[in-house]
Amino acid sequence: MTAPPAGPPPPLDAVVVGAGPNGLSAAVTLARAGLRVQVIEAHGRVGGGLSSATLTLPGFVHDFGSAIHPLAAASPAFRQWPLHAFGLDWIHPDAPVAHPLPGGRSVTLERDLHATADALGRDGPAWVRLMAPLLDDWEGLLDDILRPLPRVPSHPVTLARFGVRGLPPAALLGQTLFRTPEARALWAGLAAHSCLPLGTPGTSAMTLVLALLGHAVGWPFPRGGAQALADALRAYLEYLGGTVVTGVTVTDARDLPPARVTLVDSSPAALLGILGDRAPARYRAALEGYRYGPGIQKFDYALSAPMPWQDPRVARAATVHLGGLAPEIATSEREAGRQVPARPYVLGAQHTLFDPGRAPAGGHTFWAYAHVPNGSDQDAQAQIEGQIDRFAPGWQELILARTCTTATQLQAFSPVFHGGDVNGGRGDLPGLLARPVPTPTPYRTPVRGVYLCSSATPPGGGIHGMAGHHAALTALKDEFRLQVES
Repeated sequence: MTAPPAGPPPPLDAVVVGAGPNGLSAAVTLARAGLRVQVIEAHGRVGGGLSSATLTLPGFVHDFGSAIHPLAAASPAFRQWPLHAFGLDWIHPDAPVAHPLPGGRSVTLERDLHATADALGRDGPAWVRLMAPLLDDWEGLLDDILRPLPRVPSHPVTLARFGVRGLPPAALLGQTLFRTPEARALWAGLAAHSCLPLGTPGTSAMTLVLALLGHAVGWPFPRGGAQALADALRAYLEYLGGTVVTGVTVTDARDLPPARVTLVDSSPAALLGILGDRAPARYRAALEGYRYGPGIQKFDYALSAPMPWQDPRVARAATVHLGGLAPEIATSEREAGRQVPARPYVLGAQHTLFDPGRAPAGGHTFWAYAHVPNGSDQDAQAQIEGQIDRFAPGWQELILARTCTTATQLQAFSPVFHGGDVNGGRGDLPGLLARPVPTPTPYRTPVRGVYLCSSATPPGGGIHGMAGHHAALTALKDEFRLQVES
């Protein structure tokens, strides 16, 4: 007796365009609710900017995009999913962040709040007063700020404390609270992650979050490369019954299989291509006027030895902020929107000190980027490497190979990085409140069944998956009448 011929596969409930962290997070959220989900990815592997590759020499593993992941370790979505069962193993360096200073000194953000205070000397008590009230309820605070606004907060007292501290410009708050160059530099180095001039209102919020996470969960990274986190999300999705198709580019709705809902993990510009003529004129105009932040220029290095820091204590951290004193960092971030800064703030990562399997025996990697004007192809190598050389003289003699990725090359890799903007749009207060348009539910588009789930929606940039998670929850409620706990 022969088996009956296999029929067509069951129709899809949802299709997700793009397998970046938000696309994968959206797909997992939908699959956990019992939906038939397919993810379509243009590249041969999942992850997008959350990926790893051999970018220099054989045996050297580099993170193509994001490299250090405090938000991923703390993500309310990722924390509730069993990603460790699918290969994710977090590595925690001895210290979350090191910040070299002129003259061979350095200051570190320590995992322990009071150890950080001790390192900051007479500014230690001010650091504790700033952070301790938020640290007491950090999980509740993160649940409130990693969701769309406006919403009734679940932890209003902690959120109010955060708001009072987070609304001022980072430059003003740092100068007001701290007296020593060490504390001011540490604060400015954290603030520069915002990709905004440090005099911008609201930049203290990102600064607080990053400092808080350093104390609450550390600044870890996945063993073996950022790809391990993306692969764990894919494996969990497939365990839940979802499917992933790679090597397929979607630029038009006709490229998609039939499904009840579509979620797009890409830029507003790419979303307009998929919506086509279905996008109303007002919505199209709003997305065409969407404001992006600076781009980045990134370098990956294969080294013959560890970085020769002037202060050996810098080797205690995987993340290194290279910008000098607070006024220097403020100048760099003010210039970055218009030109390559003469002395750019450089964000560095030295994984192989803690994860030696990423390089051949004796070899090391170094990952570095600086902010540049959006869409810039200007060569910033001299400025970036000159800044590194201030704090690790002679390091260039260790370079076996280097690879540069410009802002336009980053956009060519994925349209989600419009002009090289890794945060999905400008992160000032207007950019966060109208992301991508001013509406209480920014994931919905005017086209029924189509949703935006990228970092161009709340809560914005960073590897946390929460934009995808909340977009999926919105689709479940709208189209399937399913109310799922967030």
